[in-house]
Amino acid sequence: MIRLDHKPQLFSFRVAALIFHEGHLLVNRSVADRYWALPGGRAEIGESTDETILREIEEELHVKARIERLVWSAESFFTYGDYQAHEMAFYYQIRLEEAFPFHENDIVHRVADGGEVEFRWLPATAKALRENDLRPIFIADSIEALPERHRHVIVREGNQPRTDND
Repeated sequence: MIRLDHKPQLFSFRVAALIFHEGHLLVNRSVADRYWALPGGRAEIGESTDETILREIEEELHVKARIERLVWSAESFFTYGDYQAHEMAFYYQIRLEEAFPFHENDIVHRVADGGEVEFRWLPATAKALRENDLRPIFIADSIEALPERHRHVIVREGNQPRTDND
């Protein structure tokens, strides 16, 4: 994440994964946060988004994965503490190539990644993802009918997302 100290702004270039298992979606959060997000992380200089997500999954989950498809690219504008944030994100649907713990209600994995991060499976329904504060919210709204082809989404906090077909 780039922090511009001369203005209260943050910019982030993030890549995240949609990982499904038995009607559930894998999510994570810092133990200091109330909200959940999709597993993933920041792209490194010179690294493509597909390389980023495979590296992040191996680093965080300790398993190999393969990409199925790019579902969304998104530009999100929101507040983060005292900062106005702008995040560019790519959301890939991936499949884990190795066994990974599954439980419908409990935390299934923890990792130290700049702080303690916990992982759990949530039902892949709009209702469950909204109740558990999955961010960005457009994911919950679209989870039950993923687009058949890549969609570009622009999200401004407090407004409805706009897609490339709007």
